[in-house]
Amino acid sequence: MSQYRALNYDIDPVFHAANKPQPKVGILLANLGTPDAPTTPALRRYLAEFLADPRVIEIPRVIWLLILHGIILRVRPRKSAALYKSVWTSEGSPLLAISKQQQAAIQNELGDGYSVKLGMRYGNPSIASALRELQKEAVRKIIVLPLYPQYAGPTTGSTFDAVATELKNWRWVPELHFINNYCDQPLYVEALANSVREHIEKNGLPQKIIFSYHGMPKRYLTSGDPYFCLCQKTTRLVQEKLGLDKNICLTSFQSRFGREEWLKPYTDEILEQLPKDGIKDIAILSPAFSADCLETLEELAVENRHAFLEAGGEKYAYIAALNDRPDHIRALAALLKQHS
Repeated sequence: MSQYRALNYDIDPVFHAANKPQPKVGILLANLGTPDAPTTPALRRYLAEFLADPRVIEIPRVIWLLILHGIILRVRPRKSAALYKSVWTSEGSPLLAISKQQQAAIQNELGDGYSVKLGMRYGNPSIASALRELQKEAVRKIIVLPLYPQYAGPTTGSTFDAVATELKNWRWVPELHFINNYCDQPLYVEALANSVREHIEKNGLPQKIIFSYHGMPKRYLTSGDPYFCLCQKTTRLVQEKLGLDKNICLTSFQSRFGREEWLKPYTDEILEQLPKDGIKDIAILSPAFSADCLETLEELAVENRHAFLEAGGEKYAYIAALNDRPDHIRALAALLKQHS
């Protein structure tokens, strides 16, 4: 017994924290990530981590790494840095700034019984660092919420990989709940519908409302990824919530690259075709993004606007992501409470 009496339990953070007020539940909010700066070196580091993830690019590793380091990382960082510079804010990238706002708002909504941390799959703050913050607080239950409403292997699945990689090194693994999808959560659908309804009330009903989701290679779908189906479901639920004719709402997919076939229809091709069909007044949103980022603020709000207007369109409106809207925060907080 003397050997146990000699132990100083205060050096162990779990025992040390036992005499302090502890959060009831730890929350890890996770999103894709962002470079540290809109510079070529920062983009090279970020893209090297992002594009090396086997969940993101499912090509034989040796071949892909040769392409990545031999071609892509020599060309793409400079182009991407210029795009990031066009949307960069005084608080960093829009995604990081908005994610921090979401973190603070959810913490306020949930109250003192929770400890809410933010981790990015790529870049900083990392998922590992956020989990270690919860470990220092001796949190014994963690809920992981990847901020992707529709499950996809390259996003939600990759987040799980990062969480597992960190936790496998812990001596005392906490109780863990991983939320892998919430596109049909009623309050989320309501918040998304509210954002569209507010646009219609202010600007009138457009001829078409385009729900543009981030794309992925078609073979991911044929291999069993449910993302395509969940995107279709999201559009349908919002359309039904708004009571709109289903012919007004279109589902499309953006941000493709490479030569292989991706999920269709492609957003850019739809925008070029619609004016030819007499559709010259549209609104567009991207429900796959919980926070505005490069793909929404530059690609959707700027680049695709130009493409539509140059094709003969007359009225193009981008409906912002839900960001830290109060109804969005309430939806996410309710989802987290449901799993507490």
